[in-house]
Amino acid sequence: MRVAIVGVGGVGGYFGGLLAESGADVVFIARGAHLKALQQDGLSIESNVRPLKNLPIQVTDDPASVKPADLVLLSVKLWDTESALQHAKPLVKPDGAIASLQNGIEAVDKVMAVYGKAATLGGVAHIAALIEKPGVIRHNGTMAKLTLGEVDGGRSARLDAFAALAETAKLELALPDDIHRAIWDKFVFLASFSGLTALTRNSIGPILAEPKTRALYIAALQEACAVARAKGVGLAADHYERALGLSEKLPGSMKASMLGDLERGNKLELPWLSGAVARLGAELGVPTPTHGFIQAALQLAANGRA
Repeated sequence: MRVAIVGVGGVGGYFGGLLAESGADVVFIARGAHLKALQQDGLSIESNVRPLKNLPIQVTDDPASVKPADLVLLSVKLWDTESALQHAKPLVKPDGAIASLQNGIEAVDKVMAVYGKAATLGGVAHIAALIEKPGVIRHNGTMAKLTLGEVDGGRSARLDAFAALAETAKLELALPDDIHRAIWDKFVFLASFSGLTALTRNSIGPILAEPKTRALYIAALQEACAVARAKGVGLAADHYERALGLSEKLPGSMKASMLGDLERGNKLELPWLSGAVARLGAELGVPTPTHGFIQAALQLAANGRA
């Protein structure tokens, strides 16, 4: 199986790098200073779990210049989704597949709109990682897990083929029957985690230790769960408690990538996280005051510093 990684940020760089290190046939699509550094010095990962130093990789900014892939993994920022889907077209074989590993809950529909249902997989990445500097990915904490699934559920030959690659690379991979629920599982956590860490400019440990910010975090989780259920997603009755329990097991220093973007003056994924909870809540008649406040409080920073 040949794999293409579109977007060599924290997600694509980490998982794609470890696949490439294991001997898998992986091509990366990058751009700008990051592309130049990857071409010149290879890919490095700073991690307490799986560090990597100057790995030579196949990398280009022109998808038409390389052989198409059996599986394309999309890991660009959410505001680049539409352009990346068009840019990736030469990479997808006629019988190939494409999966988004992006944040948010709307990527599967966007992939299907361009490539059709048969070519679309759903995907989730659980990891805290970012570009430390051109050519270098920094992995924070210990969490690093991929989830992939067919949009109609069940197993398939292409999922099994990728599972074999993941096993060789010693990557944690889940293949659930219901990928849509898995995407919402993450979204409930991520929208709340990203929103509160960015809002408070702090990591999860202090947020949970302070009663007032802990209450805000719980409210955010509960609101996202309520929106999911109004959308017909079958979350467990105690889902917010499980998400809170997961949060309490994270390293106290862990921050969302959106906070990293905020600190660097970069554009934020705010409209697709807390913004999406607030927007869907308004459409479905579900109150979302916490996510609405997060969106309003961060709105002036949403487009980054000029």
